[in-house]
Amino acid sequence: MPETRSCQAHALKLACSNCNILEFCLPLGLTGEEVAQLDSLIMQRVKVKKDAALYRACDPLRFLYAVRIGFFKTDVLSLDGREQVTGFQMPGDMLGLDAVNSGLYTCNAFALEDSEVCAIHFDHLEKLAQELPSLQHNLNKIFSREIVRDHDMLMLLGNMNSDERLAAFLLNLSQRLNMRGYSSKEFVLKMRREEIGSYLGLRLETICRGIAHLRDHALVEVSGREVKILDMDRLKHLVAGCHRFS
Repeated sequence: MPETRSCQAHALKLACSNCNILEFCLPLGLTGEEVAQLDSLIMQRVKVKKDAALYRACDPLRFLYAVRIGFFKTDVLSLDGREQVTGFQMPGDMLGLDAVNSGLYTCNAFALEDSEVCAIHFDHLEKLAQELPSLQHNLNKIFSREIVRDHDMLMLLGNMNSDERLAAFLLNLSQRLNMRGYSSKEFVLKMRREEIGSYLGLRLETICRGIAHLRDHALVEVSGREVKILDMDRLKHLVAGCHRFS
């Protein structure tokens, strides 16, 4: 039986050098030998069913998770049990960074669709990063990227009205998907409108009204969860505050 499990674990392993999201993940810029060392830390690929938790708040940190396939959301619960969505992660993004400071995950991570992640043992990764300056540099870049996202979110919530927040959210998704080789103008929302509202600090009815505004002004067409951006330039102008709906 142990031999069978060993064979199964070996079959699950993924060579970083052959991964289609290499340019967004830890191996970026590493030599072939360094990538092989990093690959040895990937314990397995973990499949996560839609709506299942990858980890929950207060679980101890053991792994960081690189999203390989699918979409995730992170959230926290308020004292009265209300959900506050803190982010949406797609292939190439890293999950679990919130636990590095305290050793405990500070949020919950749920799959928005059937997904797959690479589980990277954090203690071993930290030791290897001390030996490989290029890997430490990549870790620093990933942490910095998360800080920038947090700052952008604060700017979005503090300085934008509801229509601008929604437009900025759709534009951000468009740009992130385009960087991964997908269409920047047509894509499918993996999250519910309630979850978008929670992330943007808006009520569900405000999200629905904002979608109607974007549609009525021929900026975006939304049918169910399918999004089609009709006028990218005007959408960017709206986000930049150069355009207001009358």
